[in-house]
Amino acid sequence: MNKPALYLVPAPLGDTTPSGVLPADHVEMVRKLDCFIVEEPRTARRYLSALGLDVRSLELEVLNEHTSPAELNGLLEPLRKGRSVGLLSEAGLPAVADPGAELVALAHRGGFQVIPLVGPSSLMLALMASGLNGQKFAFQGYLPVKSGLRDKRIRALERQSAQENQTQIFIETPYRNESLFRALLDCCAPGTRLAVAINLTLPDAFICTRTVGEWKGKEPDFSAAYRKKPCVFLLQT
Repeated sequence: MNKPALYLVPAPLGDTTPSGVLPADHVEMVRKLDCFIVEEPRTARRYLSALGLDVRSLELEVLNEHTSPAELNGLLEPLRKGRSVGLLSEAGLPAVADPGAELVALAHRGGFQVIPLVGPSSLMLALMASGLNGQKFAFQGYLPVKSGLRDKRIRALERQSAQENQTQIFIETPYRNESLFRALLDCCAPGTRLAVAINLTLPDAFICTRTVGEWKGKEPDFSAAYRKKPCVFLLQT
């Protein structure tokens, strides 16, 4: 760490041990940092403590969806003073479906080194295990909340998948997983393949790929076993 760098520190996808997230040499890198940019200080402190850091001595700055563009520049001040900084997501990889992307772009513009550390990505884990096209895929983020716009978007993604032989990947706020799943069954053709990946890397993880027609009557139990648990959806025609 001779030159100041922005380290992108992955976090667990759920309640798992740090050894299941970061290789040992990466843990040692993180332990050398004393300044972190985090989404939520409380959970960040718990994770960093589990990595072996003394959280009482750490400097934590917050970056979330409420952080203004004007505030971003100030978050890089430690780098300008020669101190390396860790960017920590709430779950998974920083800057992927995460507000950290803008900070990473700013670090590049400032000429600072950006170093990504190895860790879990629910999107890539789901794609790996889905059996769908891993050569050509697109992450679509969140679909519209309103049912009319959501259904229109689902049909558009299904057409795009057919035209480009492309896997479409998207996520939803956990309490809306069931409604999105049922919309997919209603909107997509019976032969369209749909993969559902829930709570990946956790003991109760579930991932299954079926056609839309095959899913009917075999729906995951979103109301009980998988209530409010993170889910990745993937479809391919």
